[in-house]
Amino acid sequence: MVRRLFPRSIRARLTAVATLIAALVFCATSVLTLTTVPDNLRGVEHARVEVAVRRVAGEARTGELPPVLEPPTRVQLLRVVSADGKVIASSRGVPEELPLTSLRPAKPETVYTTERTVYRSPDEPEAHYLIMALTVQTPHGPATVYGASSLADVDRALIWVHLLVFLGTPLVLVCIAGITWITVGSALRPVERIRAEMAEITGQDLSRRVPVPDTGDEITYLALTTNDTLDRLERSAETQRRFVADASHELRSPISALRAQLEVAHAYPEETDWKMTGERALAAADRLAGIIDELLMLARLDAGAVPERRVVDLAQVAQDQIRRREGSDVRIIPDLCAGAPVFGSPMQLDRLLTNLLDNATRHAATRIDLEVEVEGDKVVVTVTDDGEGIPPQDRERVFERFTRLESARAKDKGGSGLGLPLSREIATAHGGSLTVADHAPGARFVVVLPLYGPP
Repeated sequence: MVRRLFPRSIRARLTAVATLIAALVFCATSVLTLTTVPDNLRGVEHARVEVAVRRVAGEARTGELPPVLEPPTRVQLLRVVSADGKVIASSRGVPEELPLTSLRPAKPETVYTTERTVYRSPDEPEAHYLIMALTVQTPHGPATVYGASSLADVDRALIWVHLLVFLGTPLVLVCIAGITWITVGSALRPVERIRAEMAEITGQDLSRRVPVPDTGDEITYLALTTNDTLDRLERSAETQRRFVADASHELRSPISALRAQLEVAHAYPEETDWKMTGERALAAADRLAGIIDELLMLARLDAGAVPERRVVDLAQVAQDQIRRREGSDVRIIPDLCAGAPVFGSPMQLDRLLTNLLDNATRHAATRIDLEVEVEGDKVVVTVTDDGEGIPPQDRERVFERFTRLESARAKDKGGSGLGLPLSREIATAHGGSLTVADHAPGARFVVVLPLYGPP
């Protein structure tokens, strides 16, 4: 029903609503004007003539009536007539054709009122008068005091009132509708430009931006927000394209190596050491599985997936990591507190420590220091190796996906460039942080997570 009554266009709807509201206001004002203004105008004339008539009546009662009466302003006639029709006193310039005596009061001391229209001649317009009469007792007997005032000014004022109500109101409504239509159209013109520009933006080209008007209003903020959103979309699309390209490259390398090994083994079966070939194939498959697992976990974190969480003791998780790495060429020196509870996903927190210790193992020379301690309302995990370290200018780059420093690539230690970015994403998802701290020799990674419960 609303769609039938109002058009779909915002411009047309606002114009219709503004015009309707104005029409309701003008209708109420017009009704009030037509019901009060005529009575008020006639009431003023009525009061003016009645005051003059009662003044003359008072003079007639005392016998101090002058032969020539001086009417007040805007009262054209004052006349006193005896009971037998004789004029006792009168003002000057009384129209002869004015039918005063046709109004005869039925009761003394009571003011009677009527209106008369006088037709003087065909060439002159008719004259409209308000006539009042009051019979009083004078020293010479009863007499009637007449007063008359022209209603020409009142009639002209009422004509103008009717013209304003019945002709001016529609014209004003038309003006309001036109002004609203133009104003809303001007206000929505930047929105149309934004819409047209957005329609031209595609996924292949996210570099275009919508025009920003300099009006400083909500539309300006809309354009700025739209451009900010396009900036984020462009960065996200670029990151996704780079991520896909890097993932394809990282997956292609072990697949190519595995395929080459299998092709050589298939071509020369008698000369192939199948045990060594199987071990190499298993290693390549393990690397592929690790890359795929990290990619899946990164995808879940990017999508905002929240796994099941519970209270996890990071000190116990660190002990489990040390136990699994017994017999490694690199010693792990633990410094663990009694308990470090955090609220989070056991699998993700274990993966965080796994990635940090794997990274430290690849770069350490002889030892890794693993510390877990509680500082206030935080749990701090520190993983330090004695390797070549990370230059200050590269300490943020190592957290970019598929980023491997030249030193790591030269040693070819099998990293995929996903472990550290995944670890930071896990720390961030748990309300914490992962940073690289100053340390020499080697590199020091610091994880800070919220402590579960009171400090």
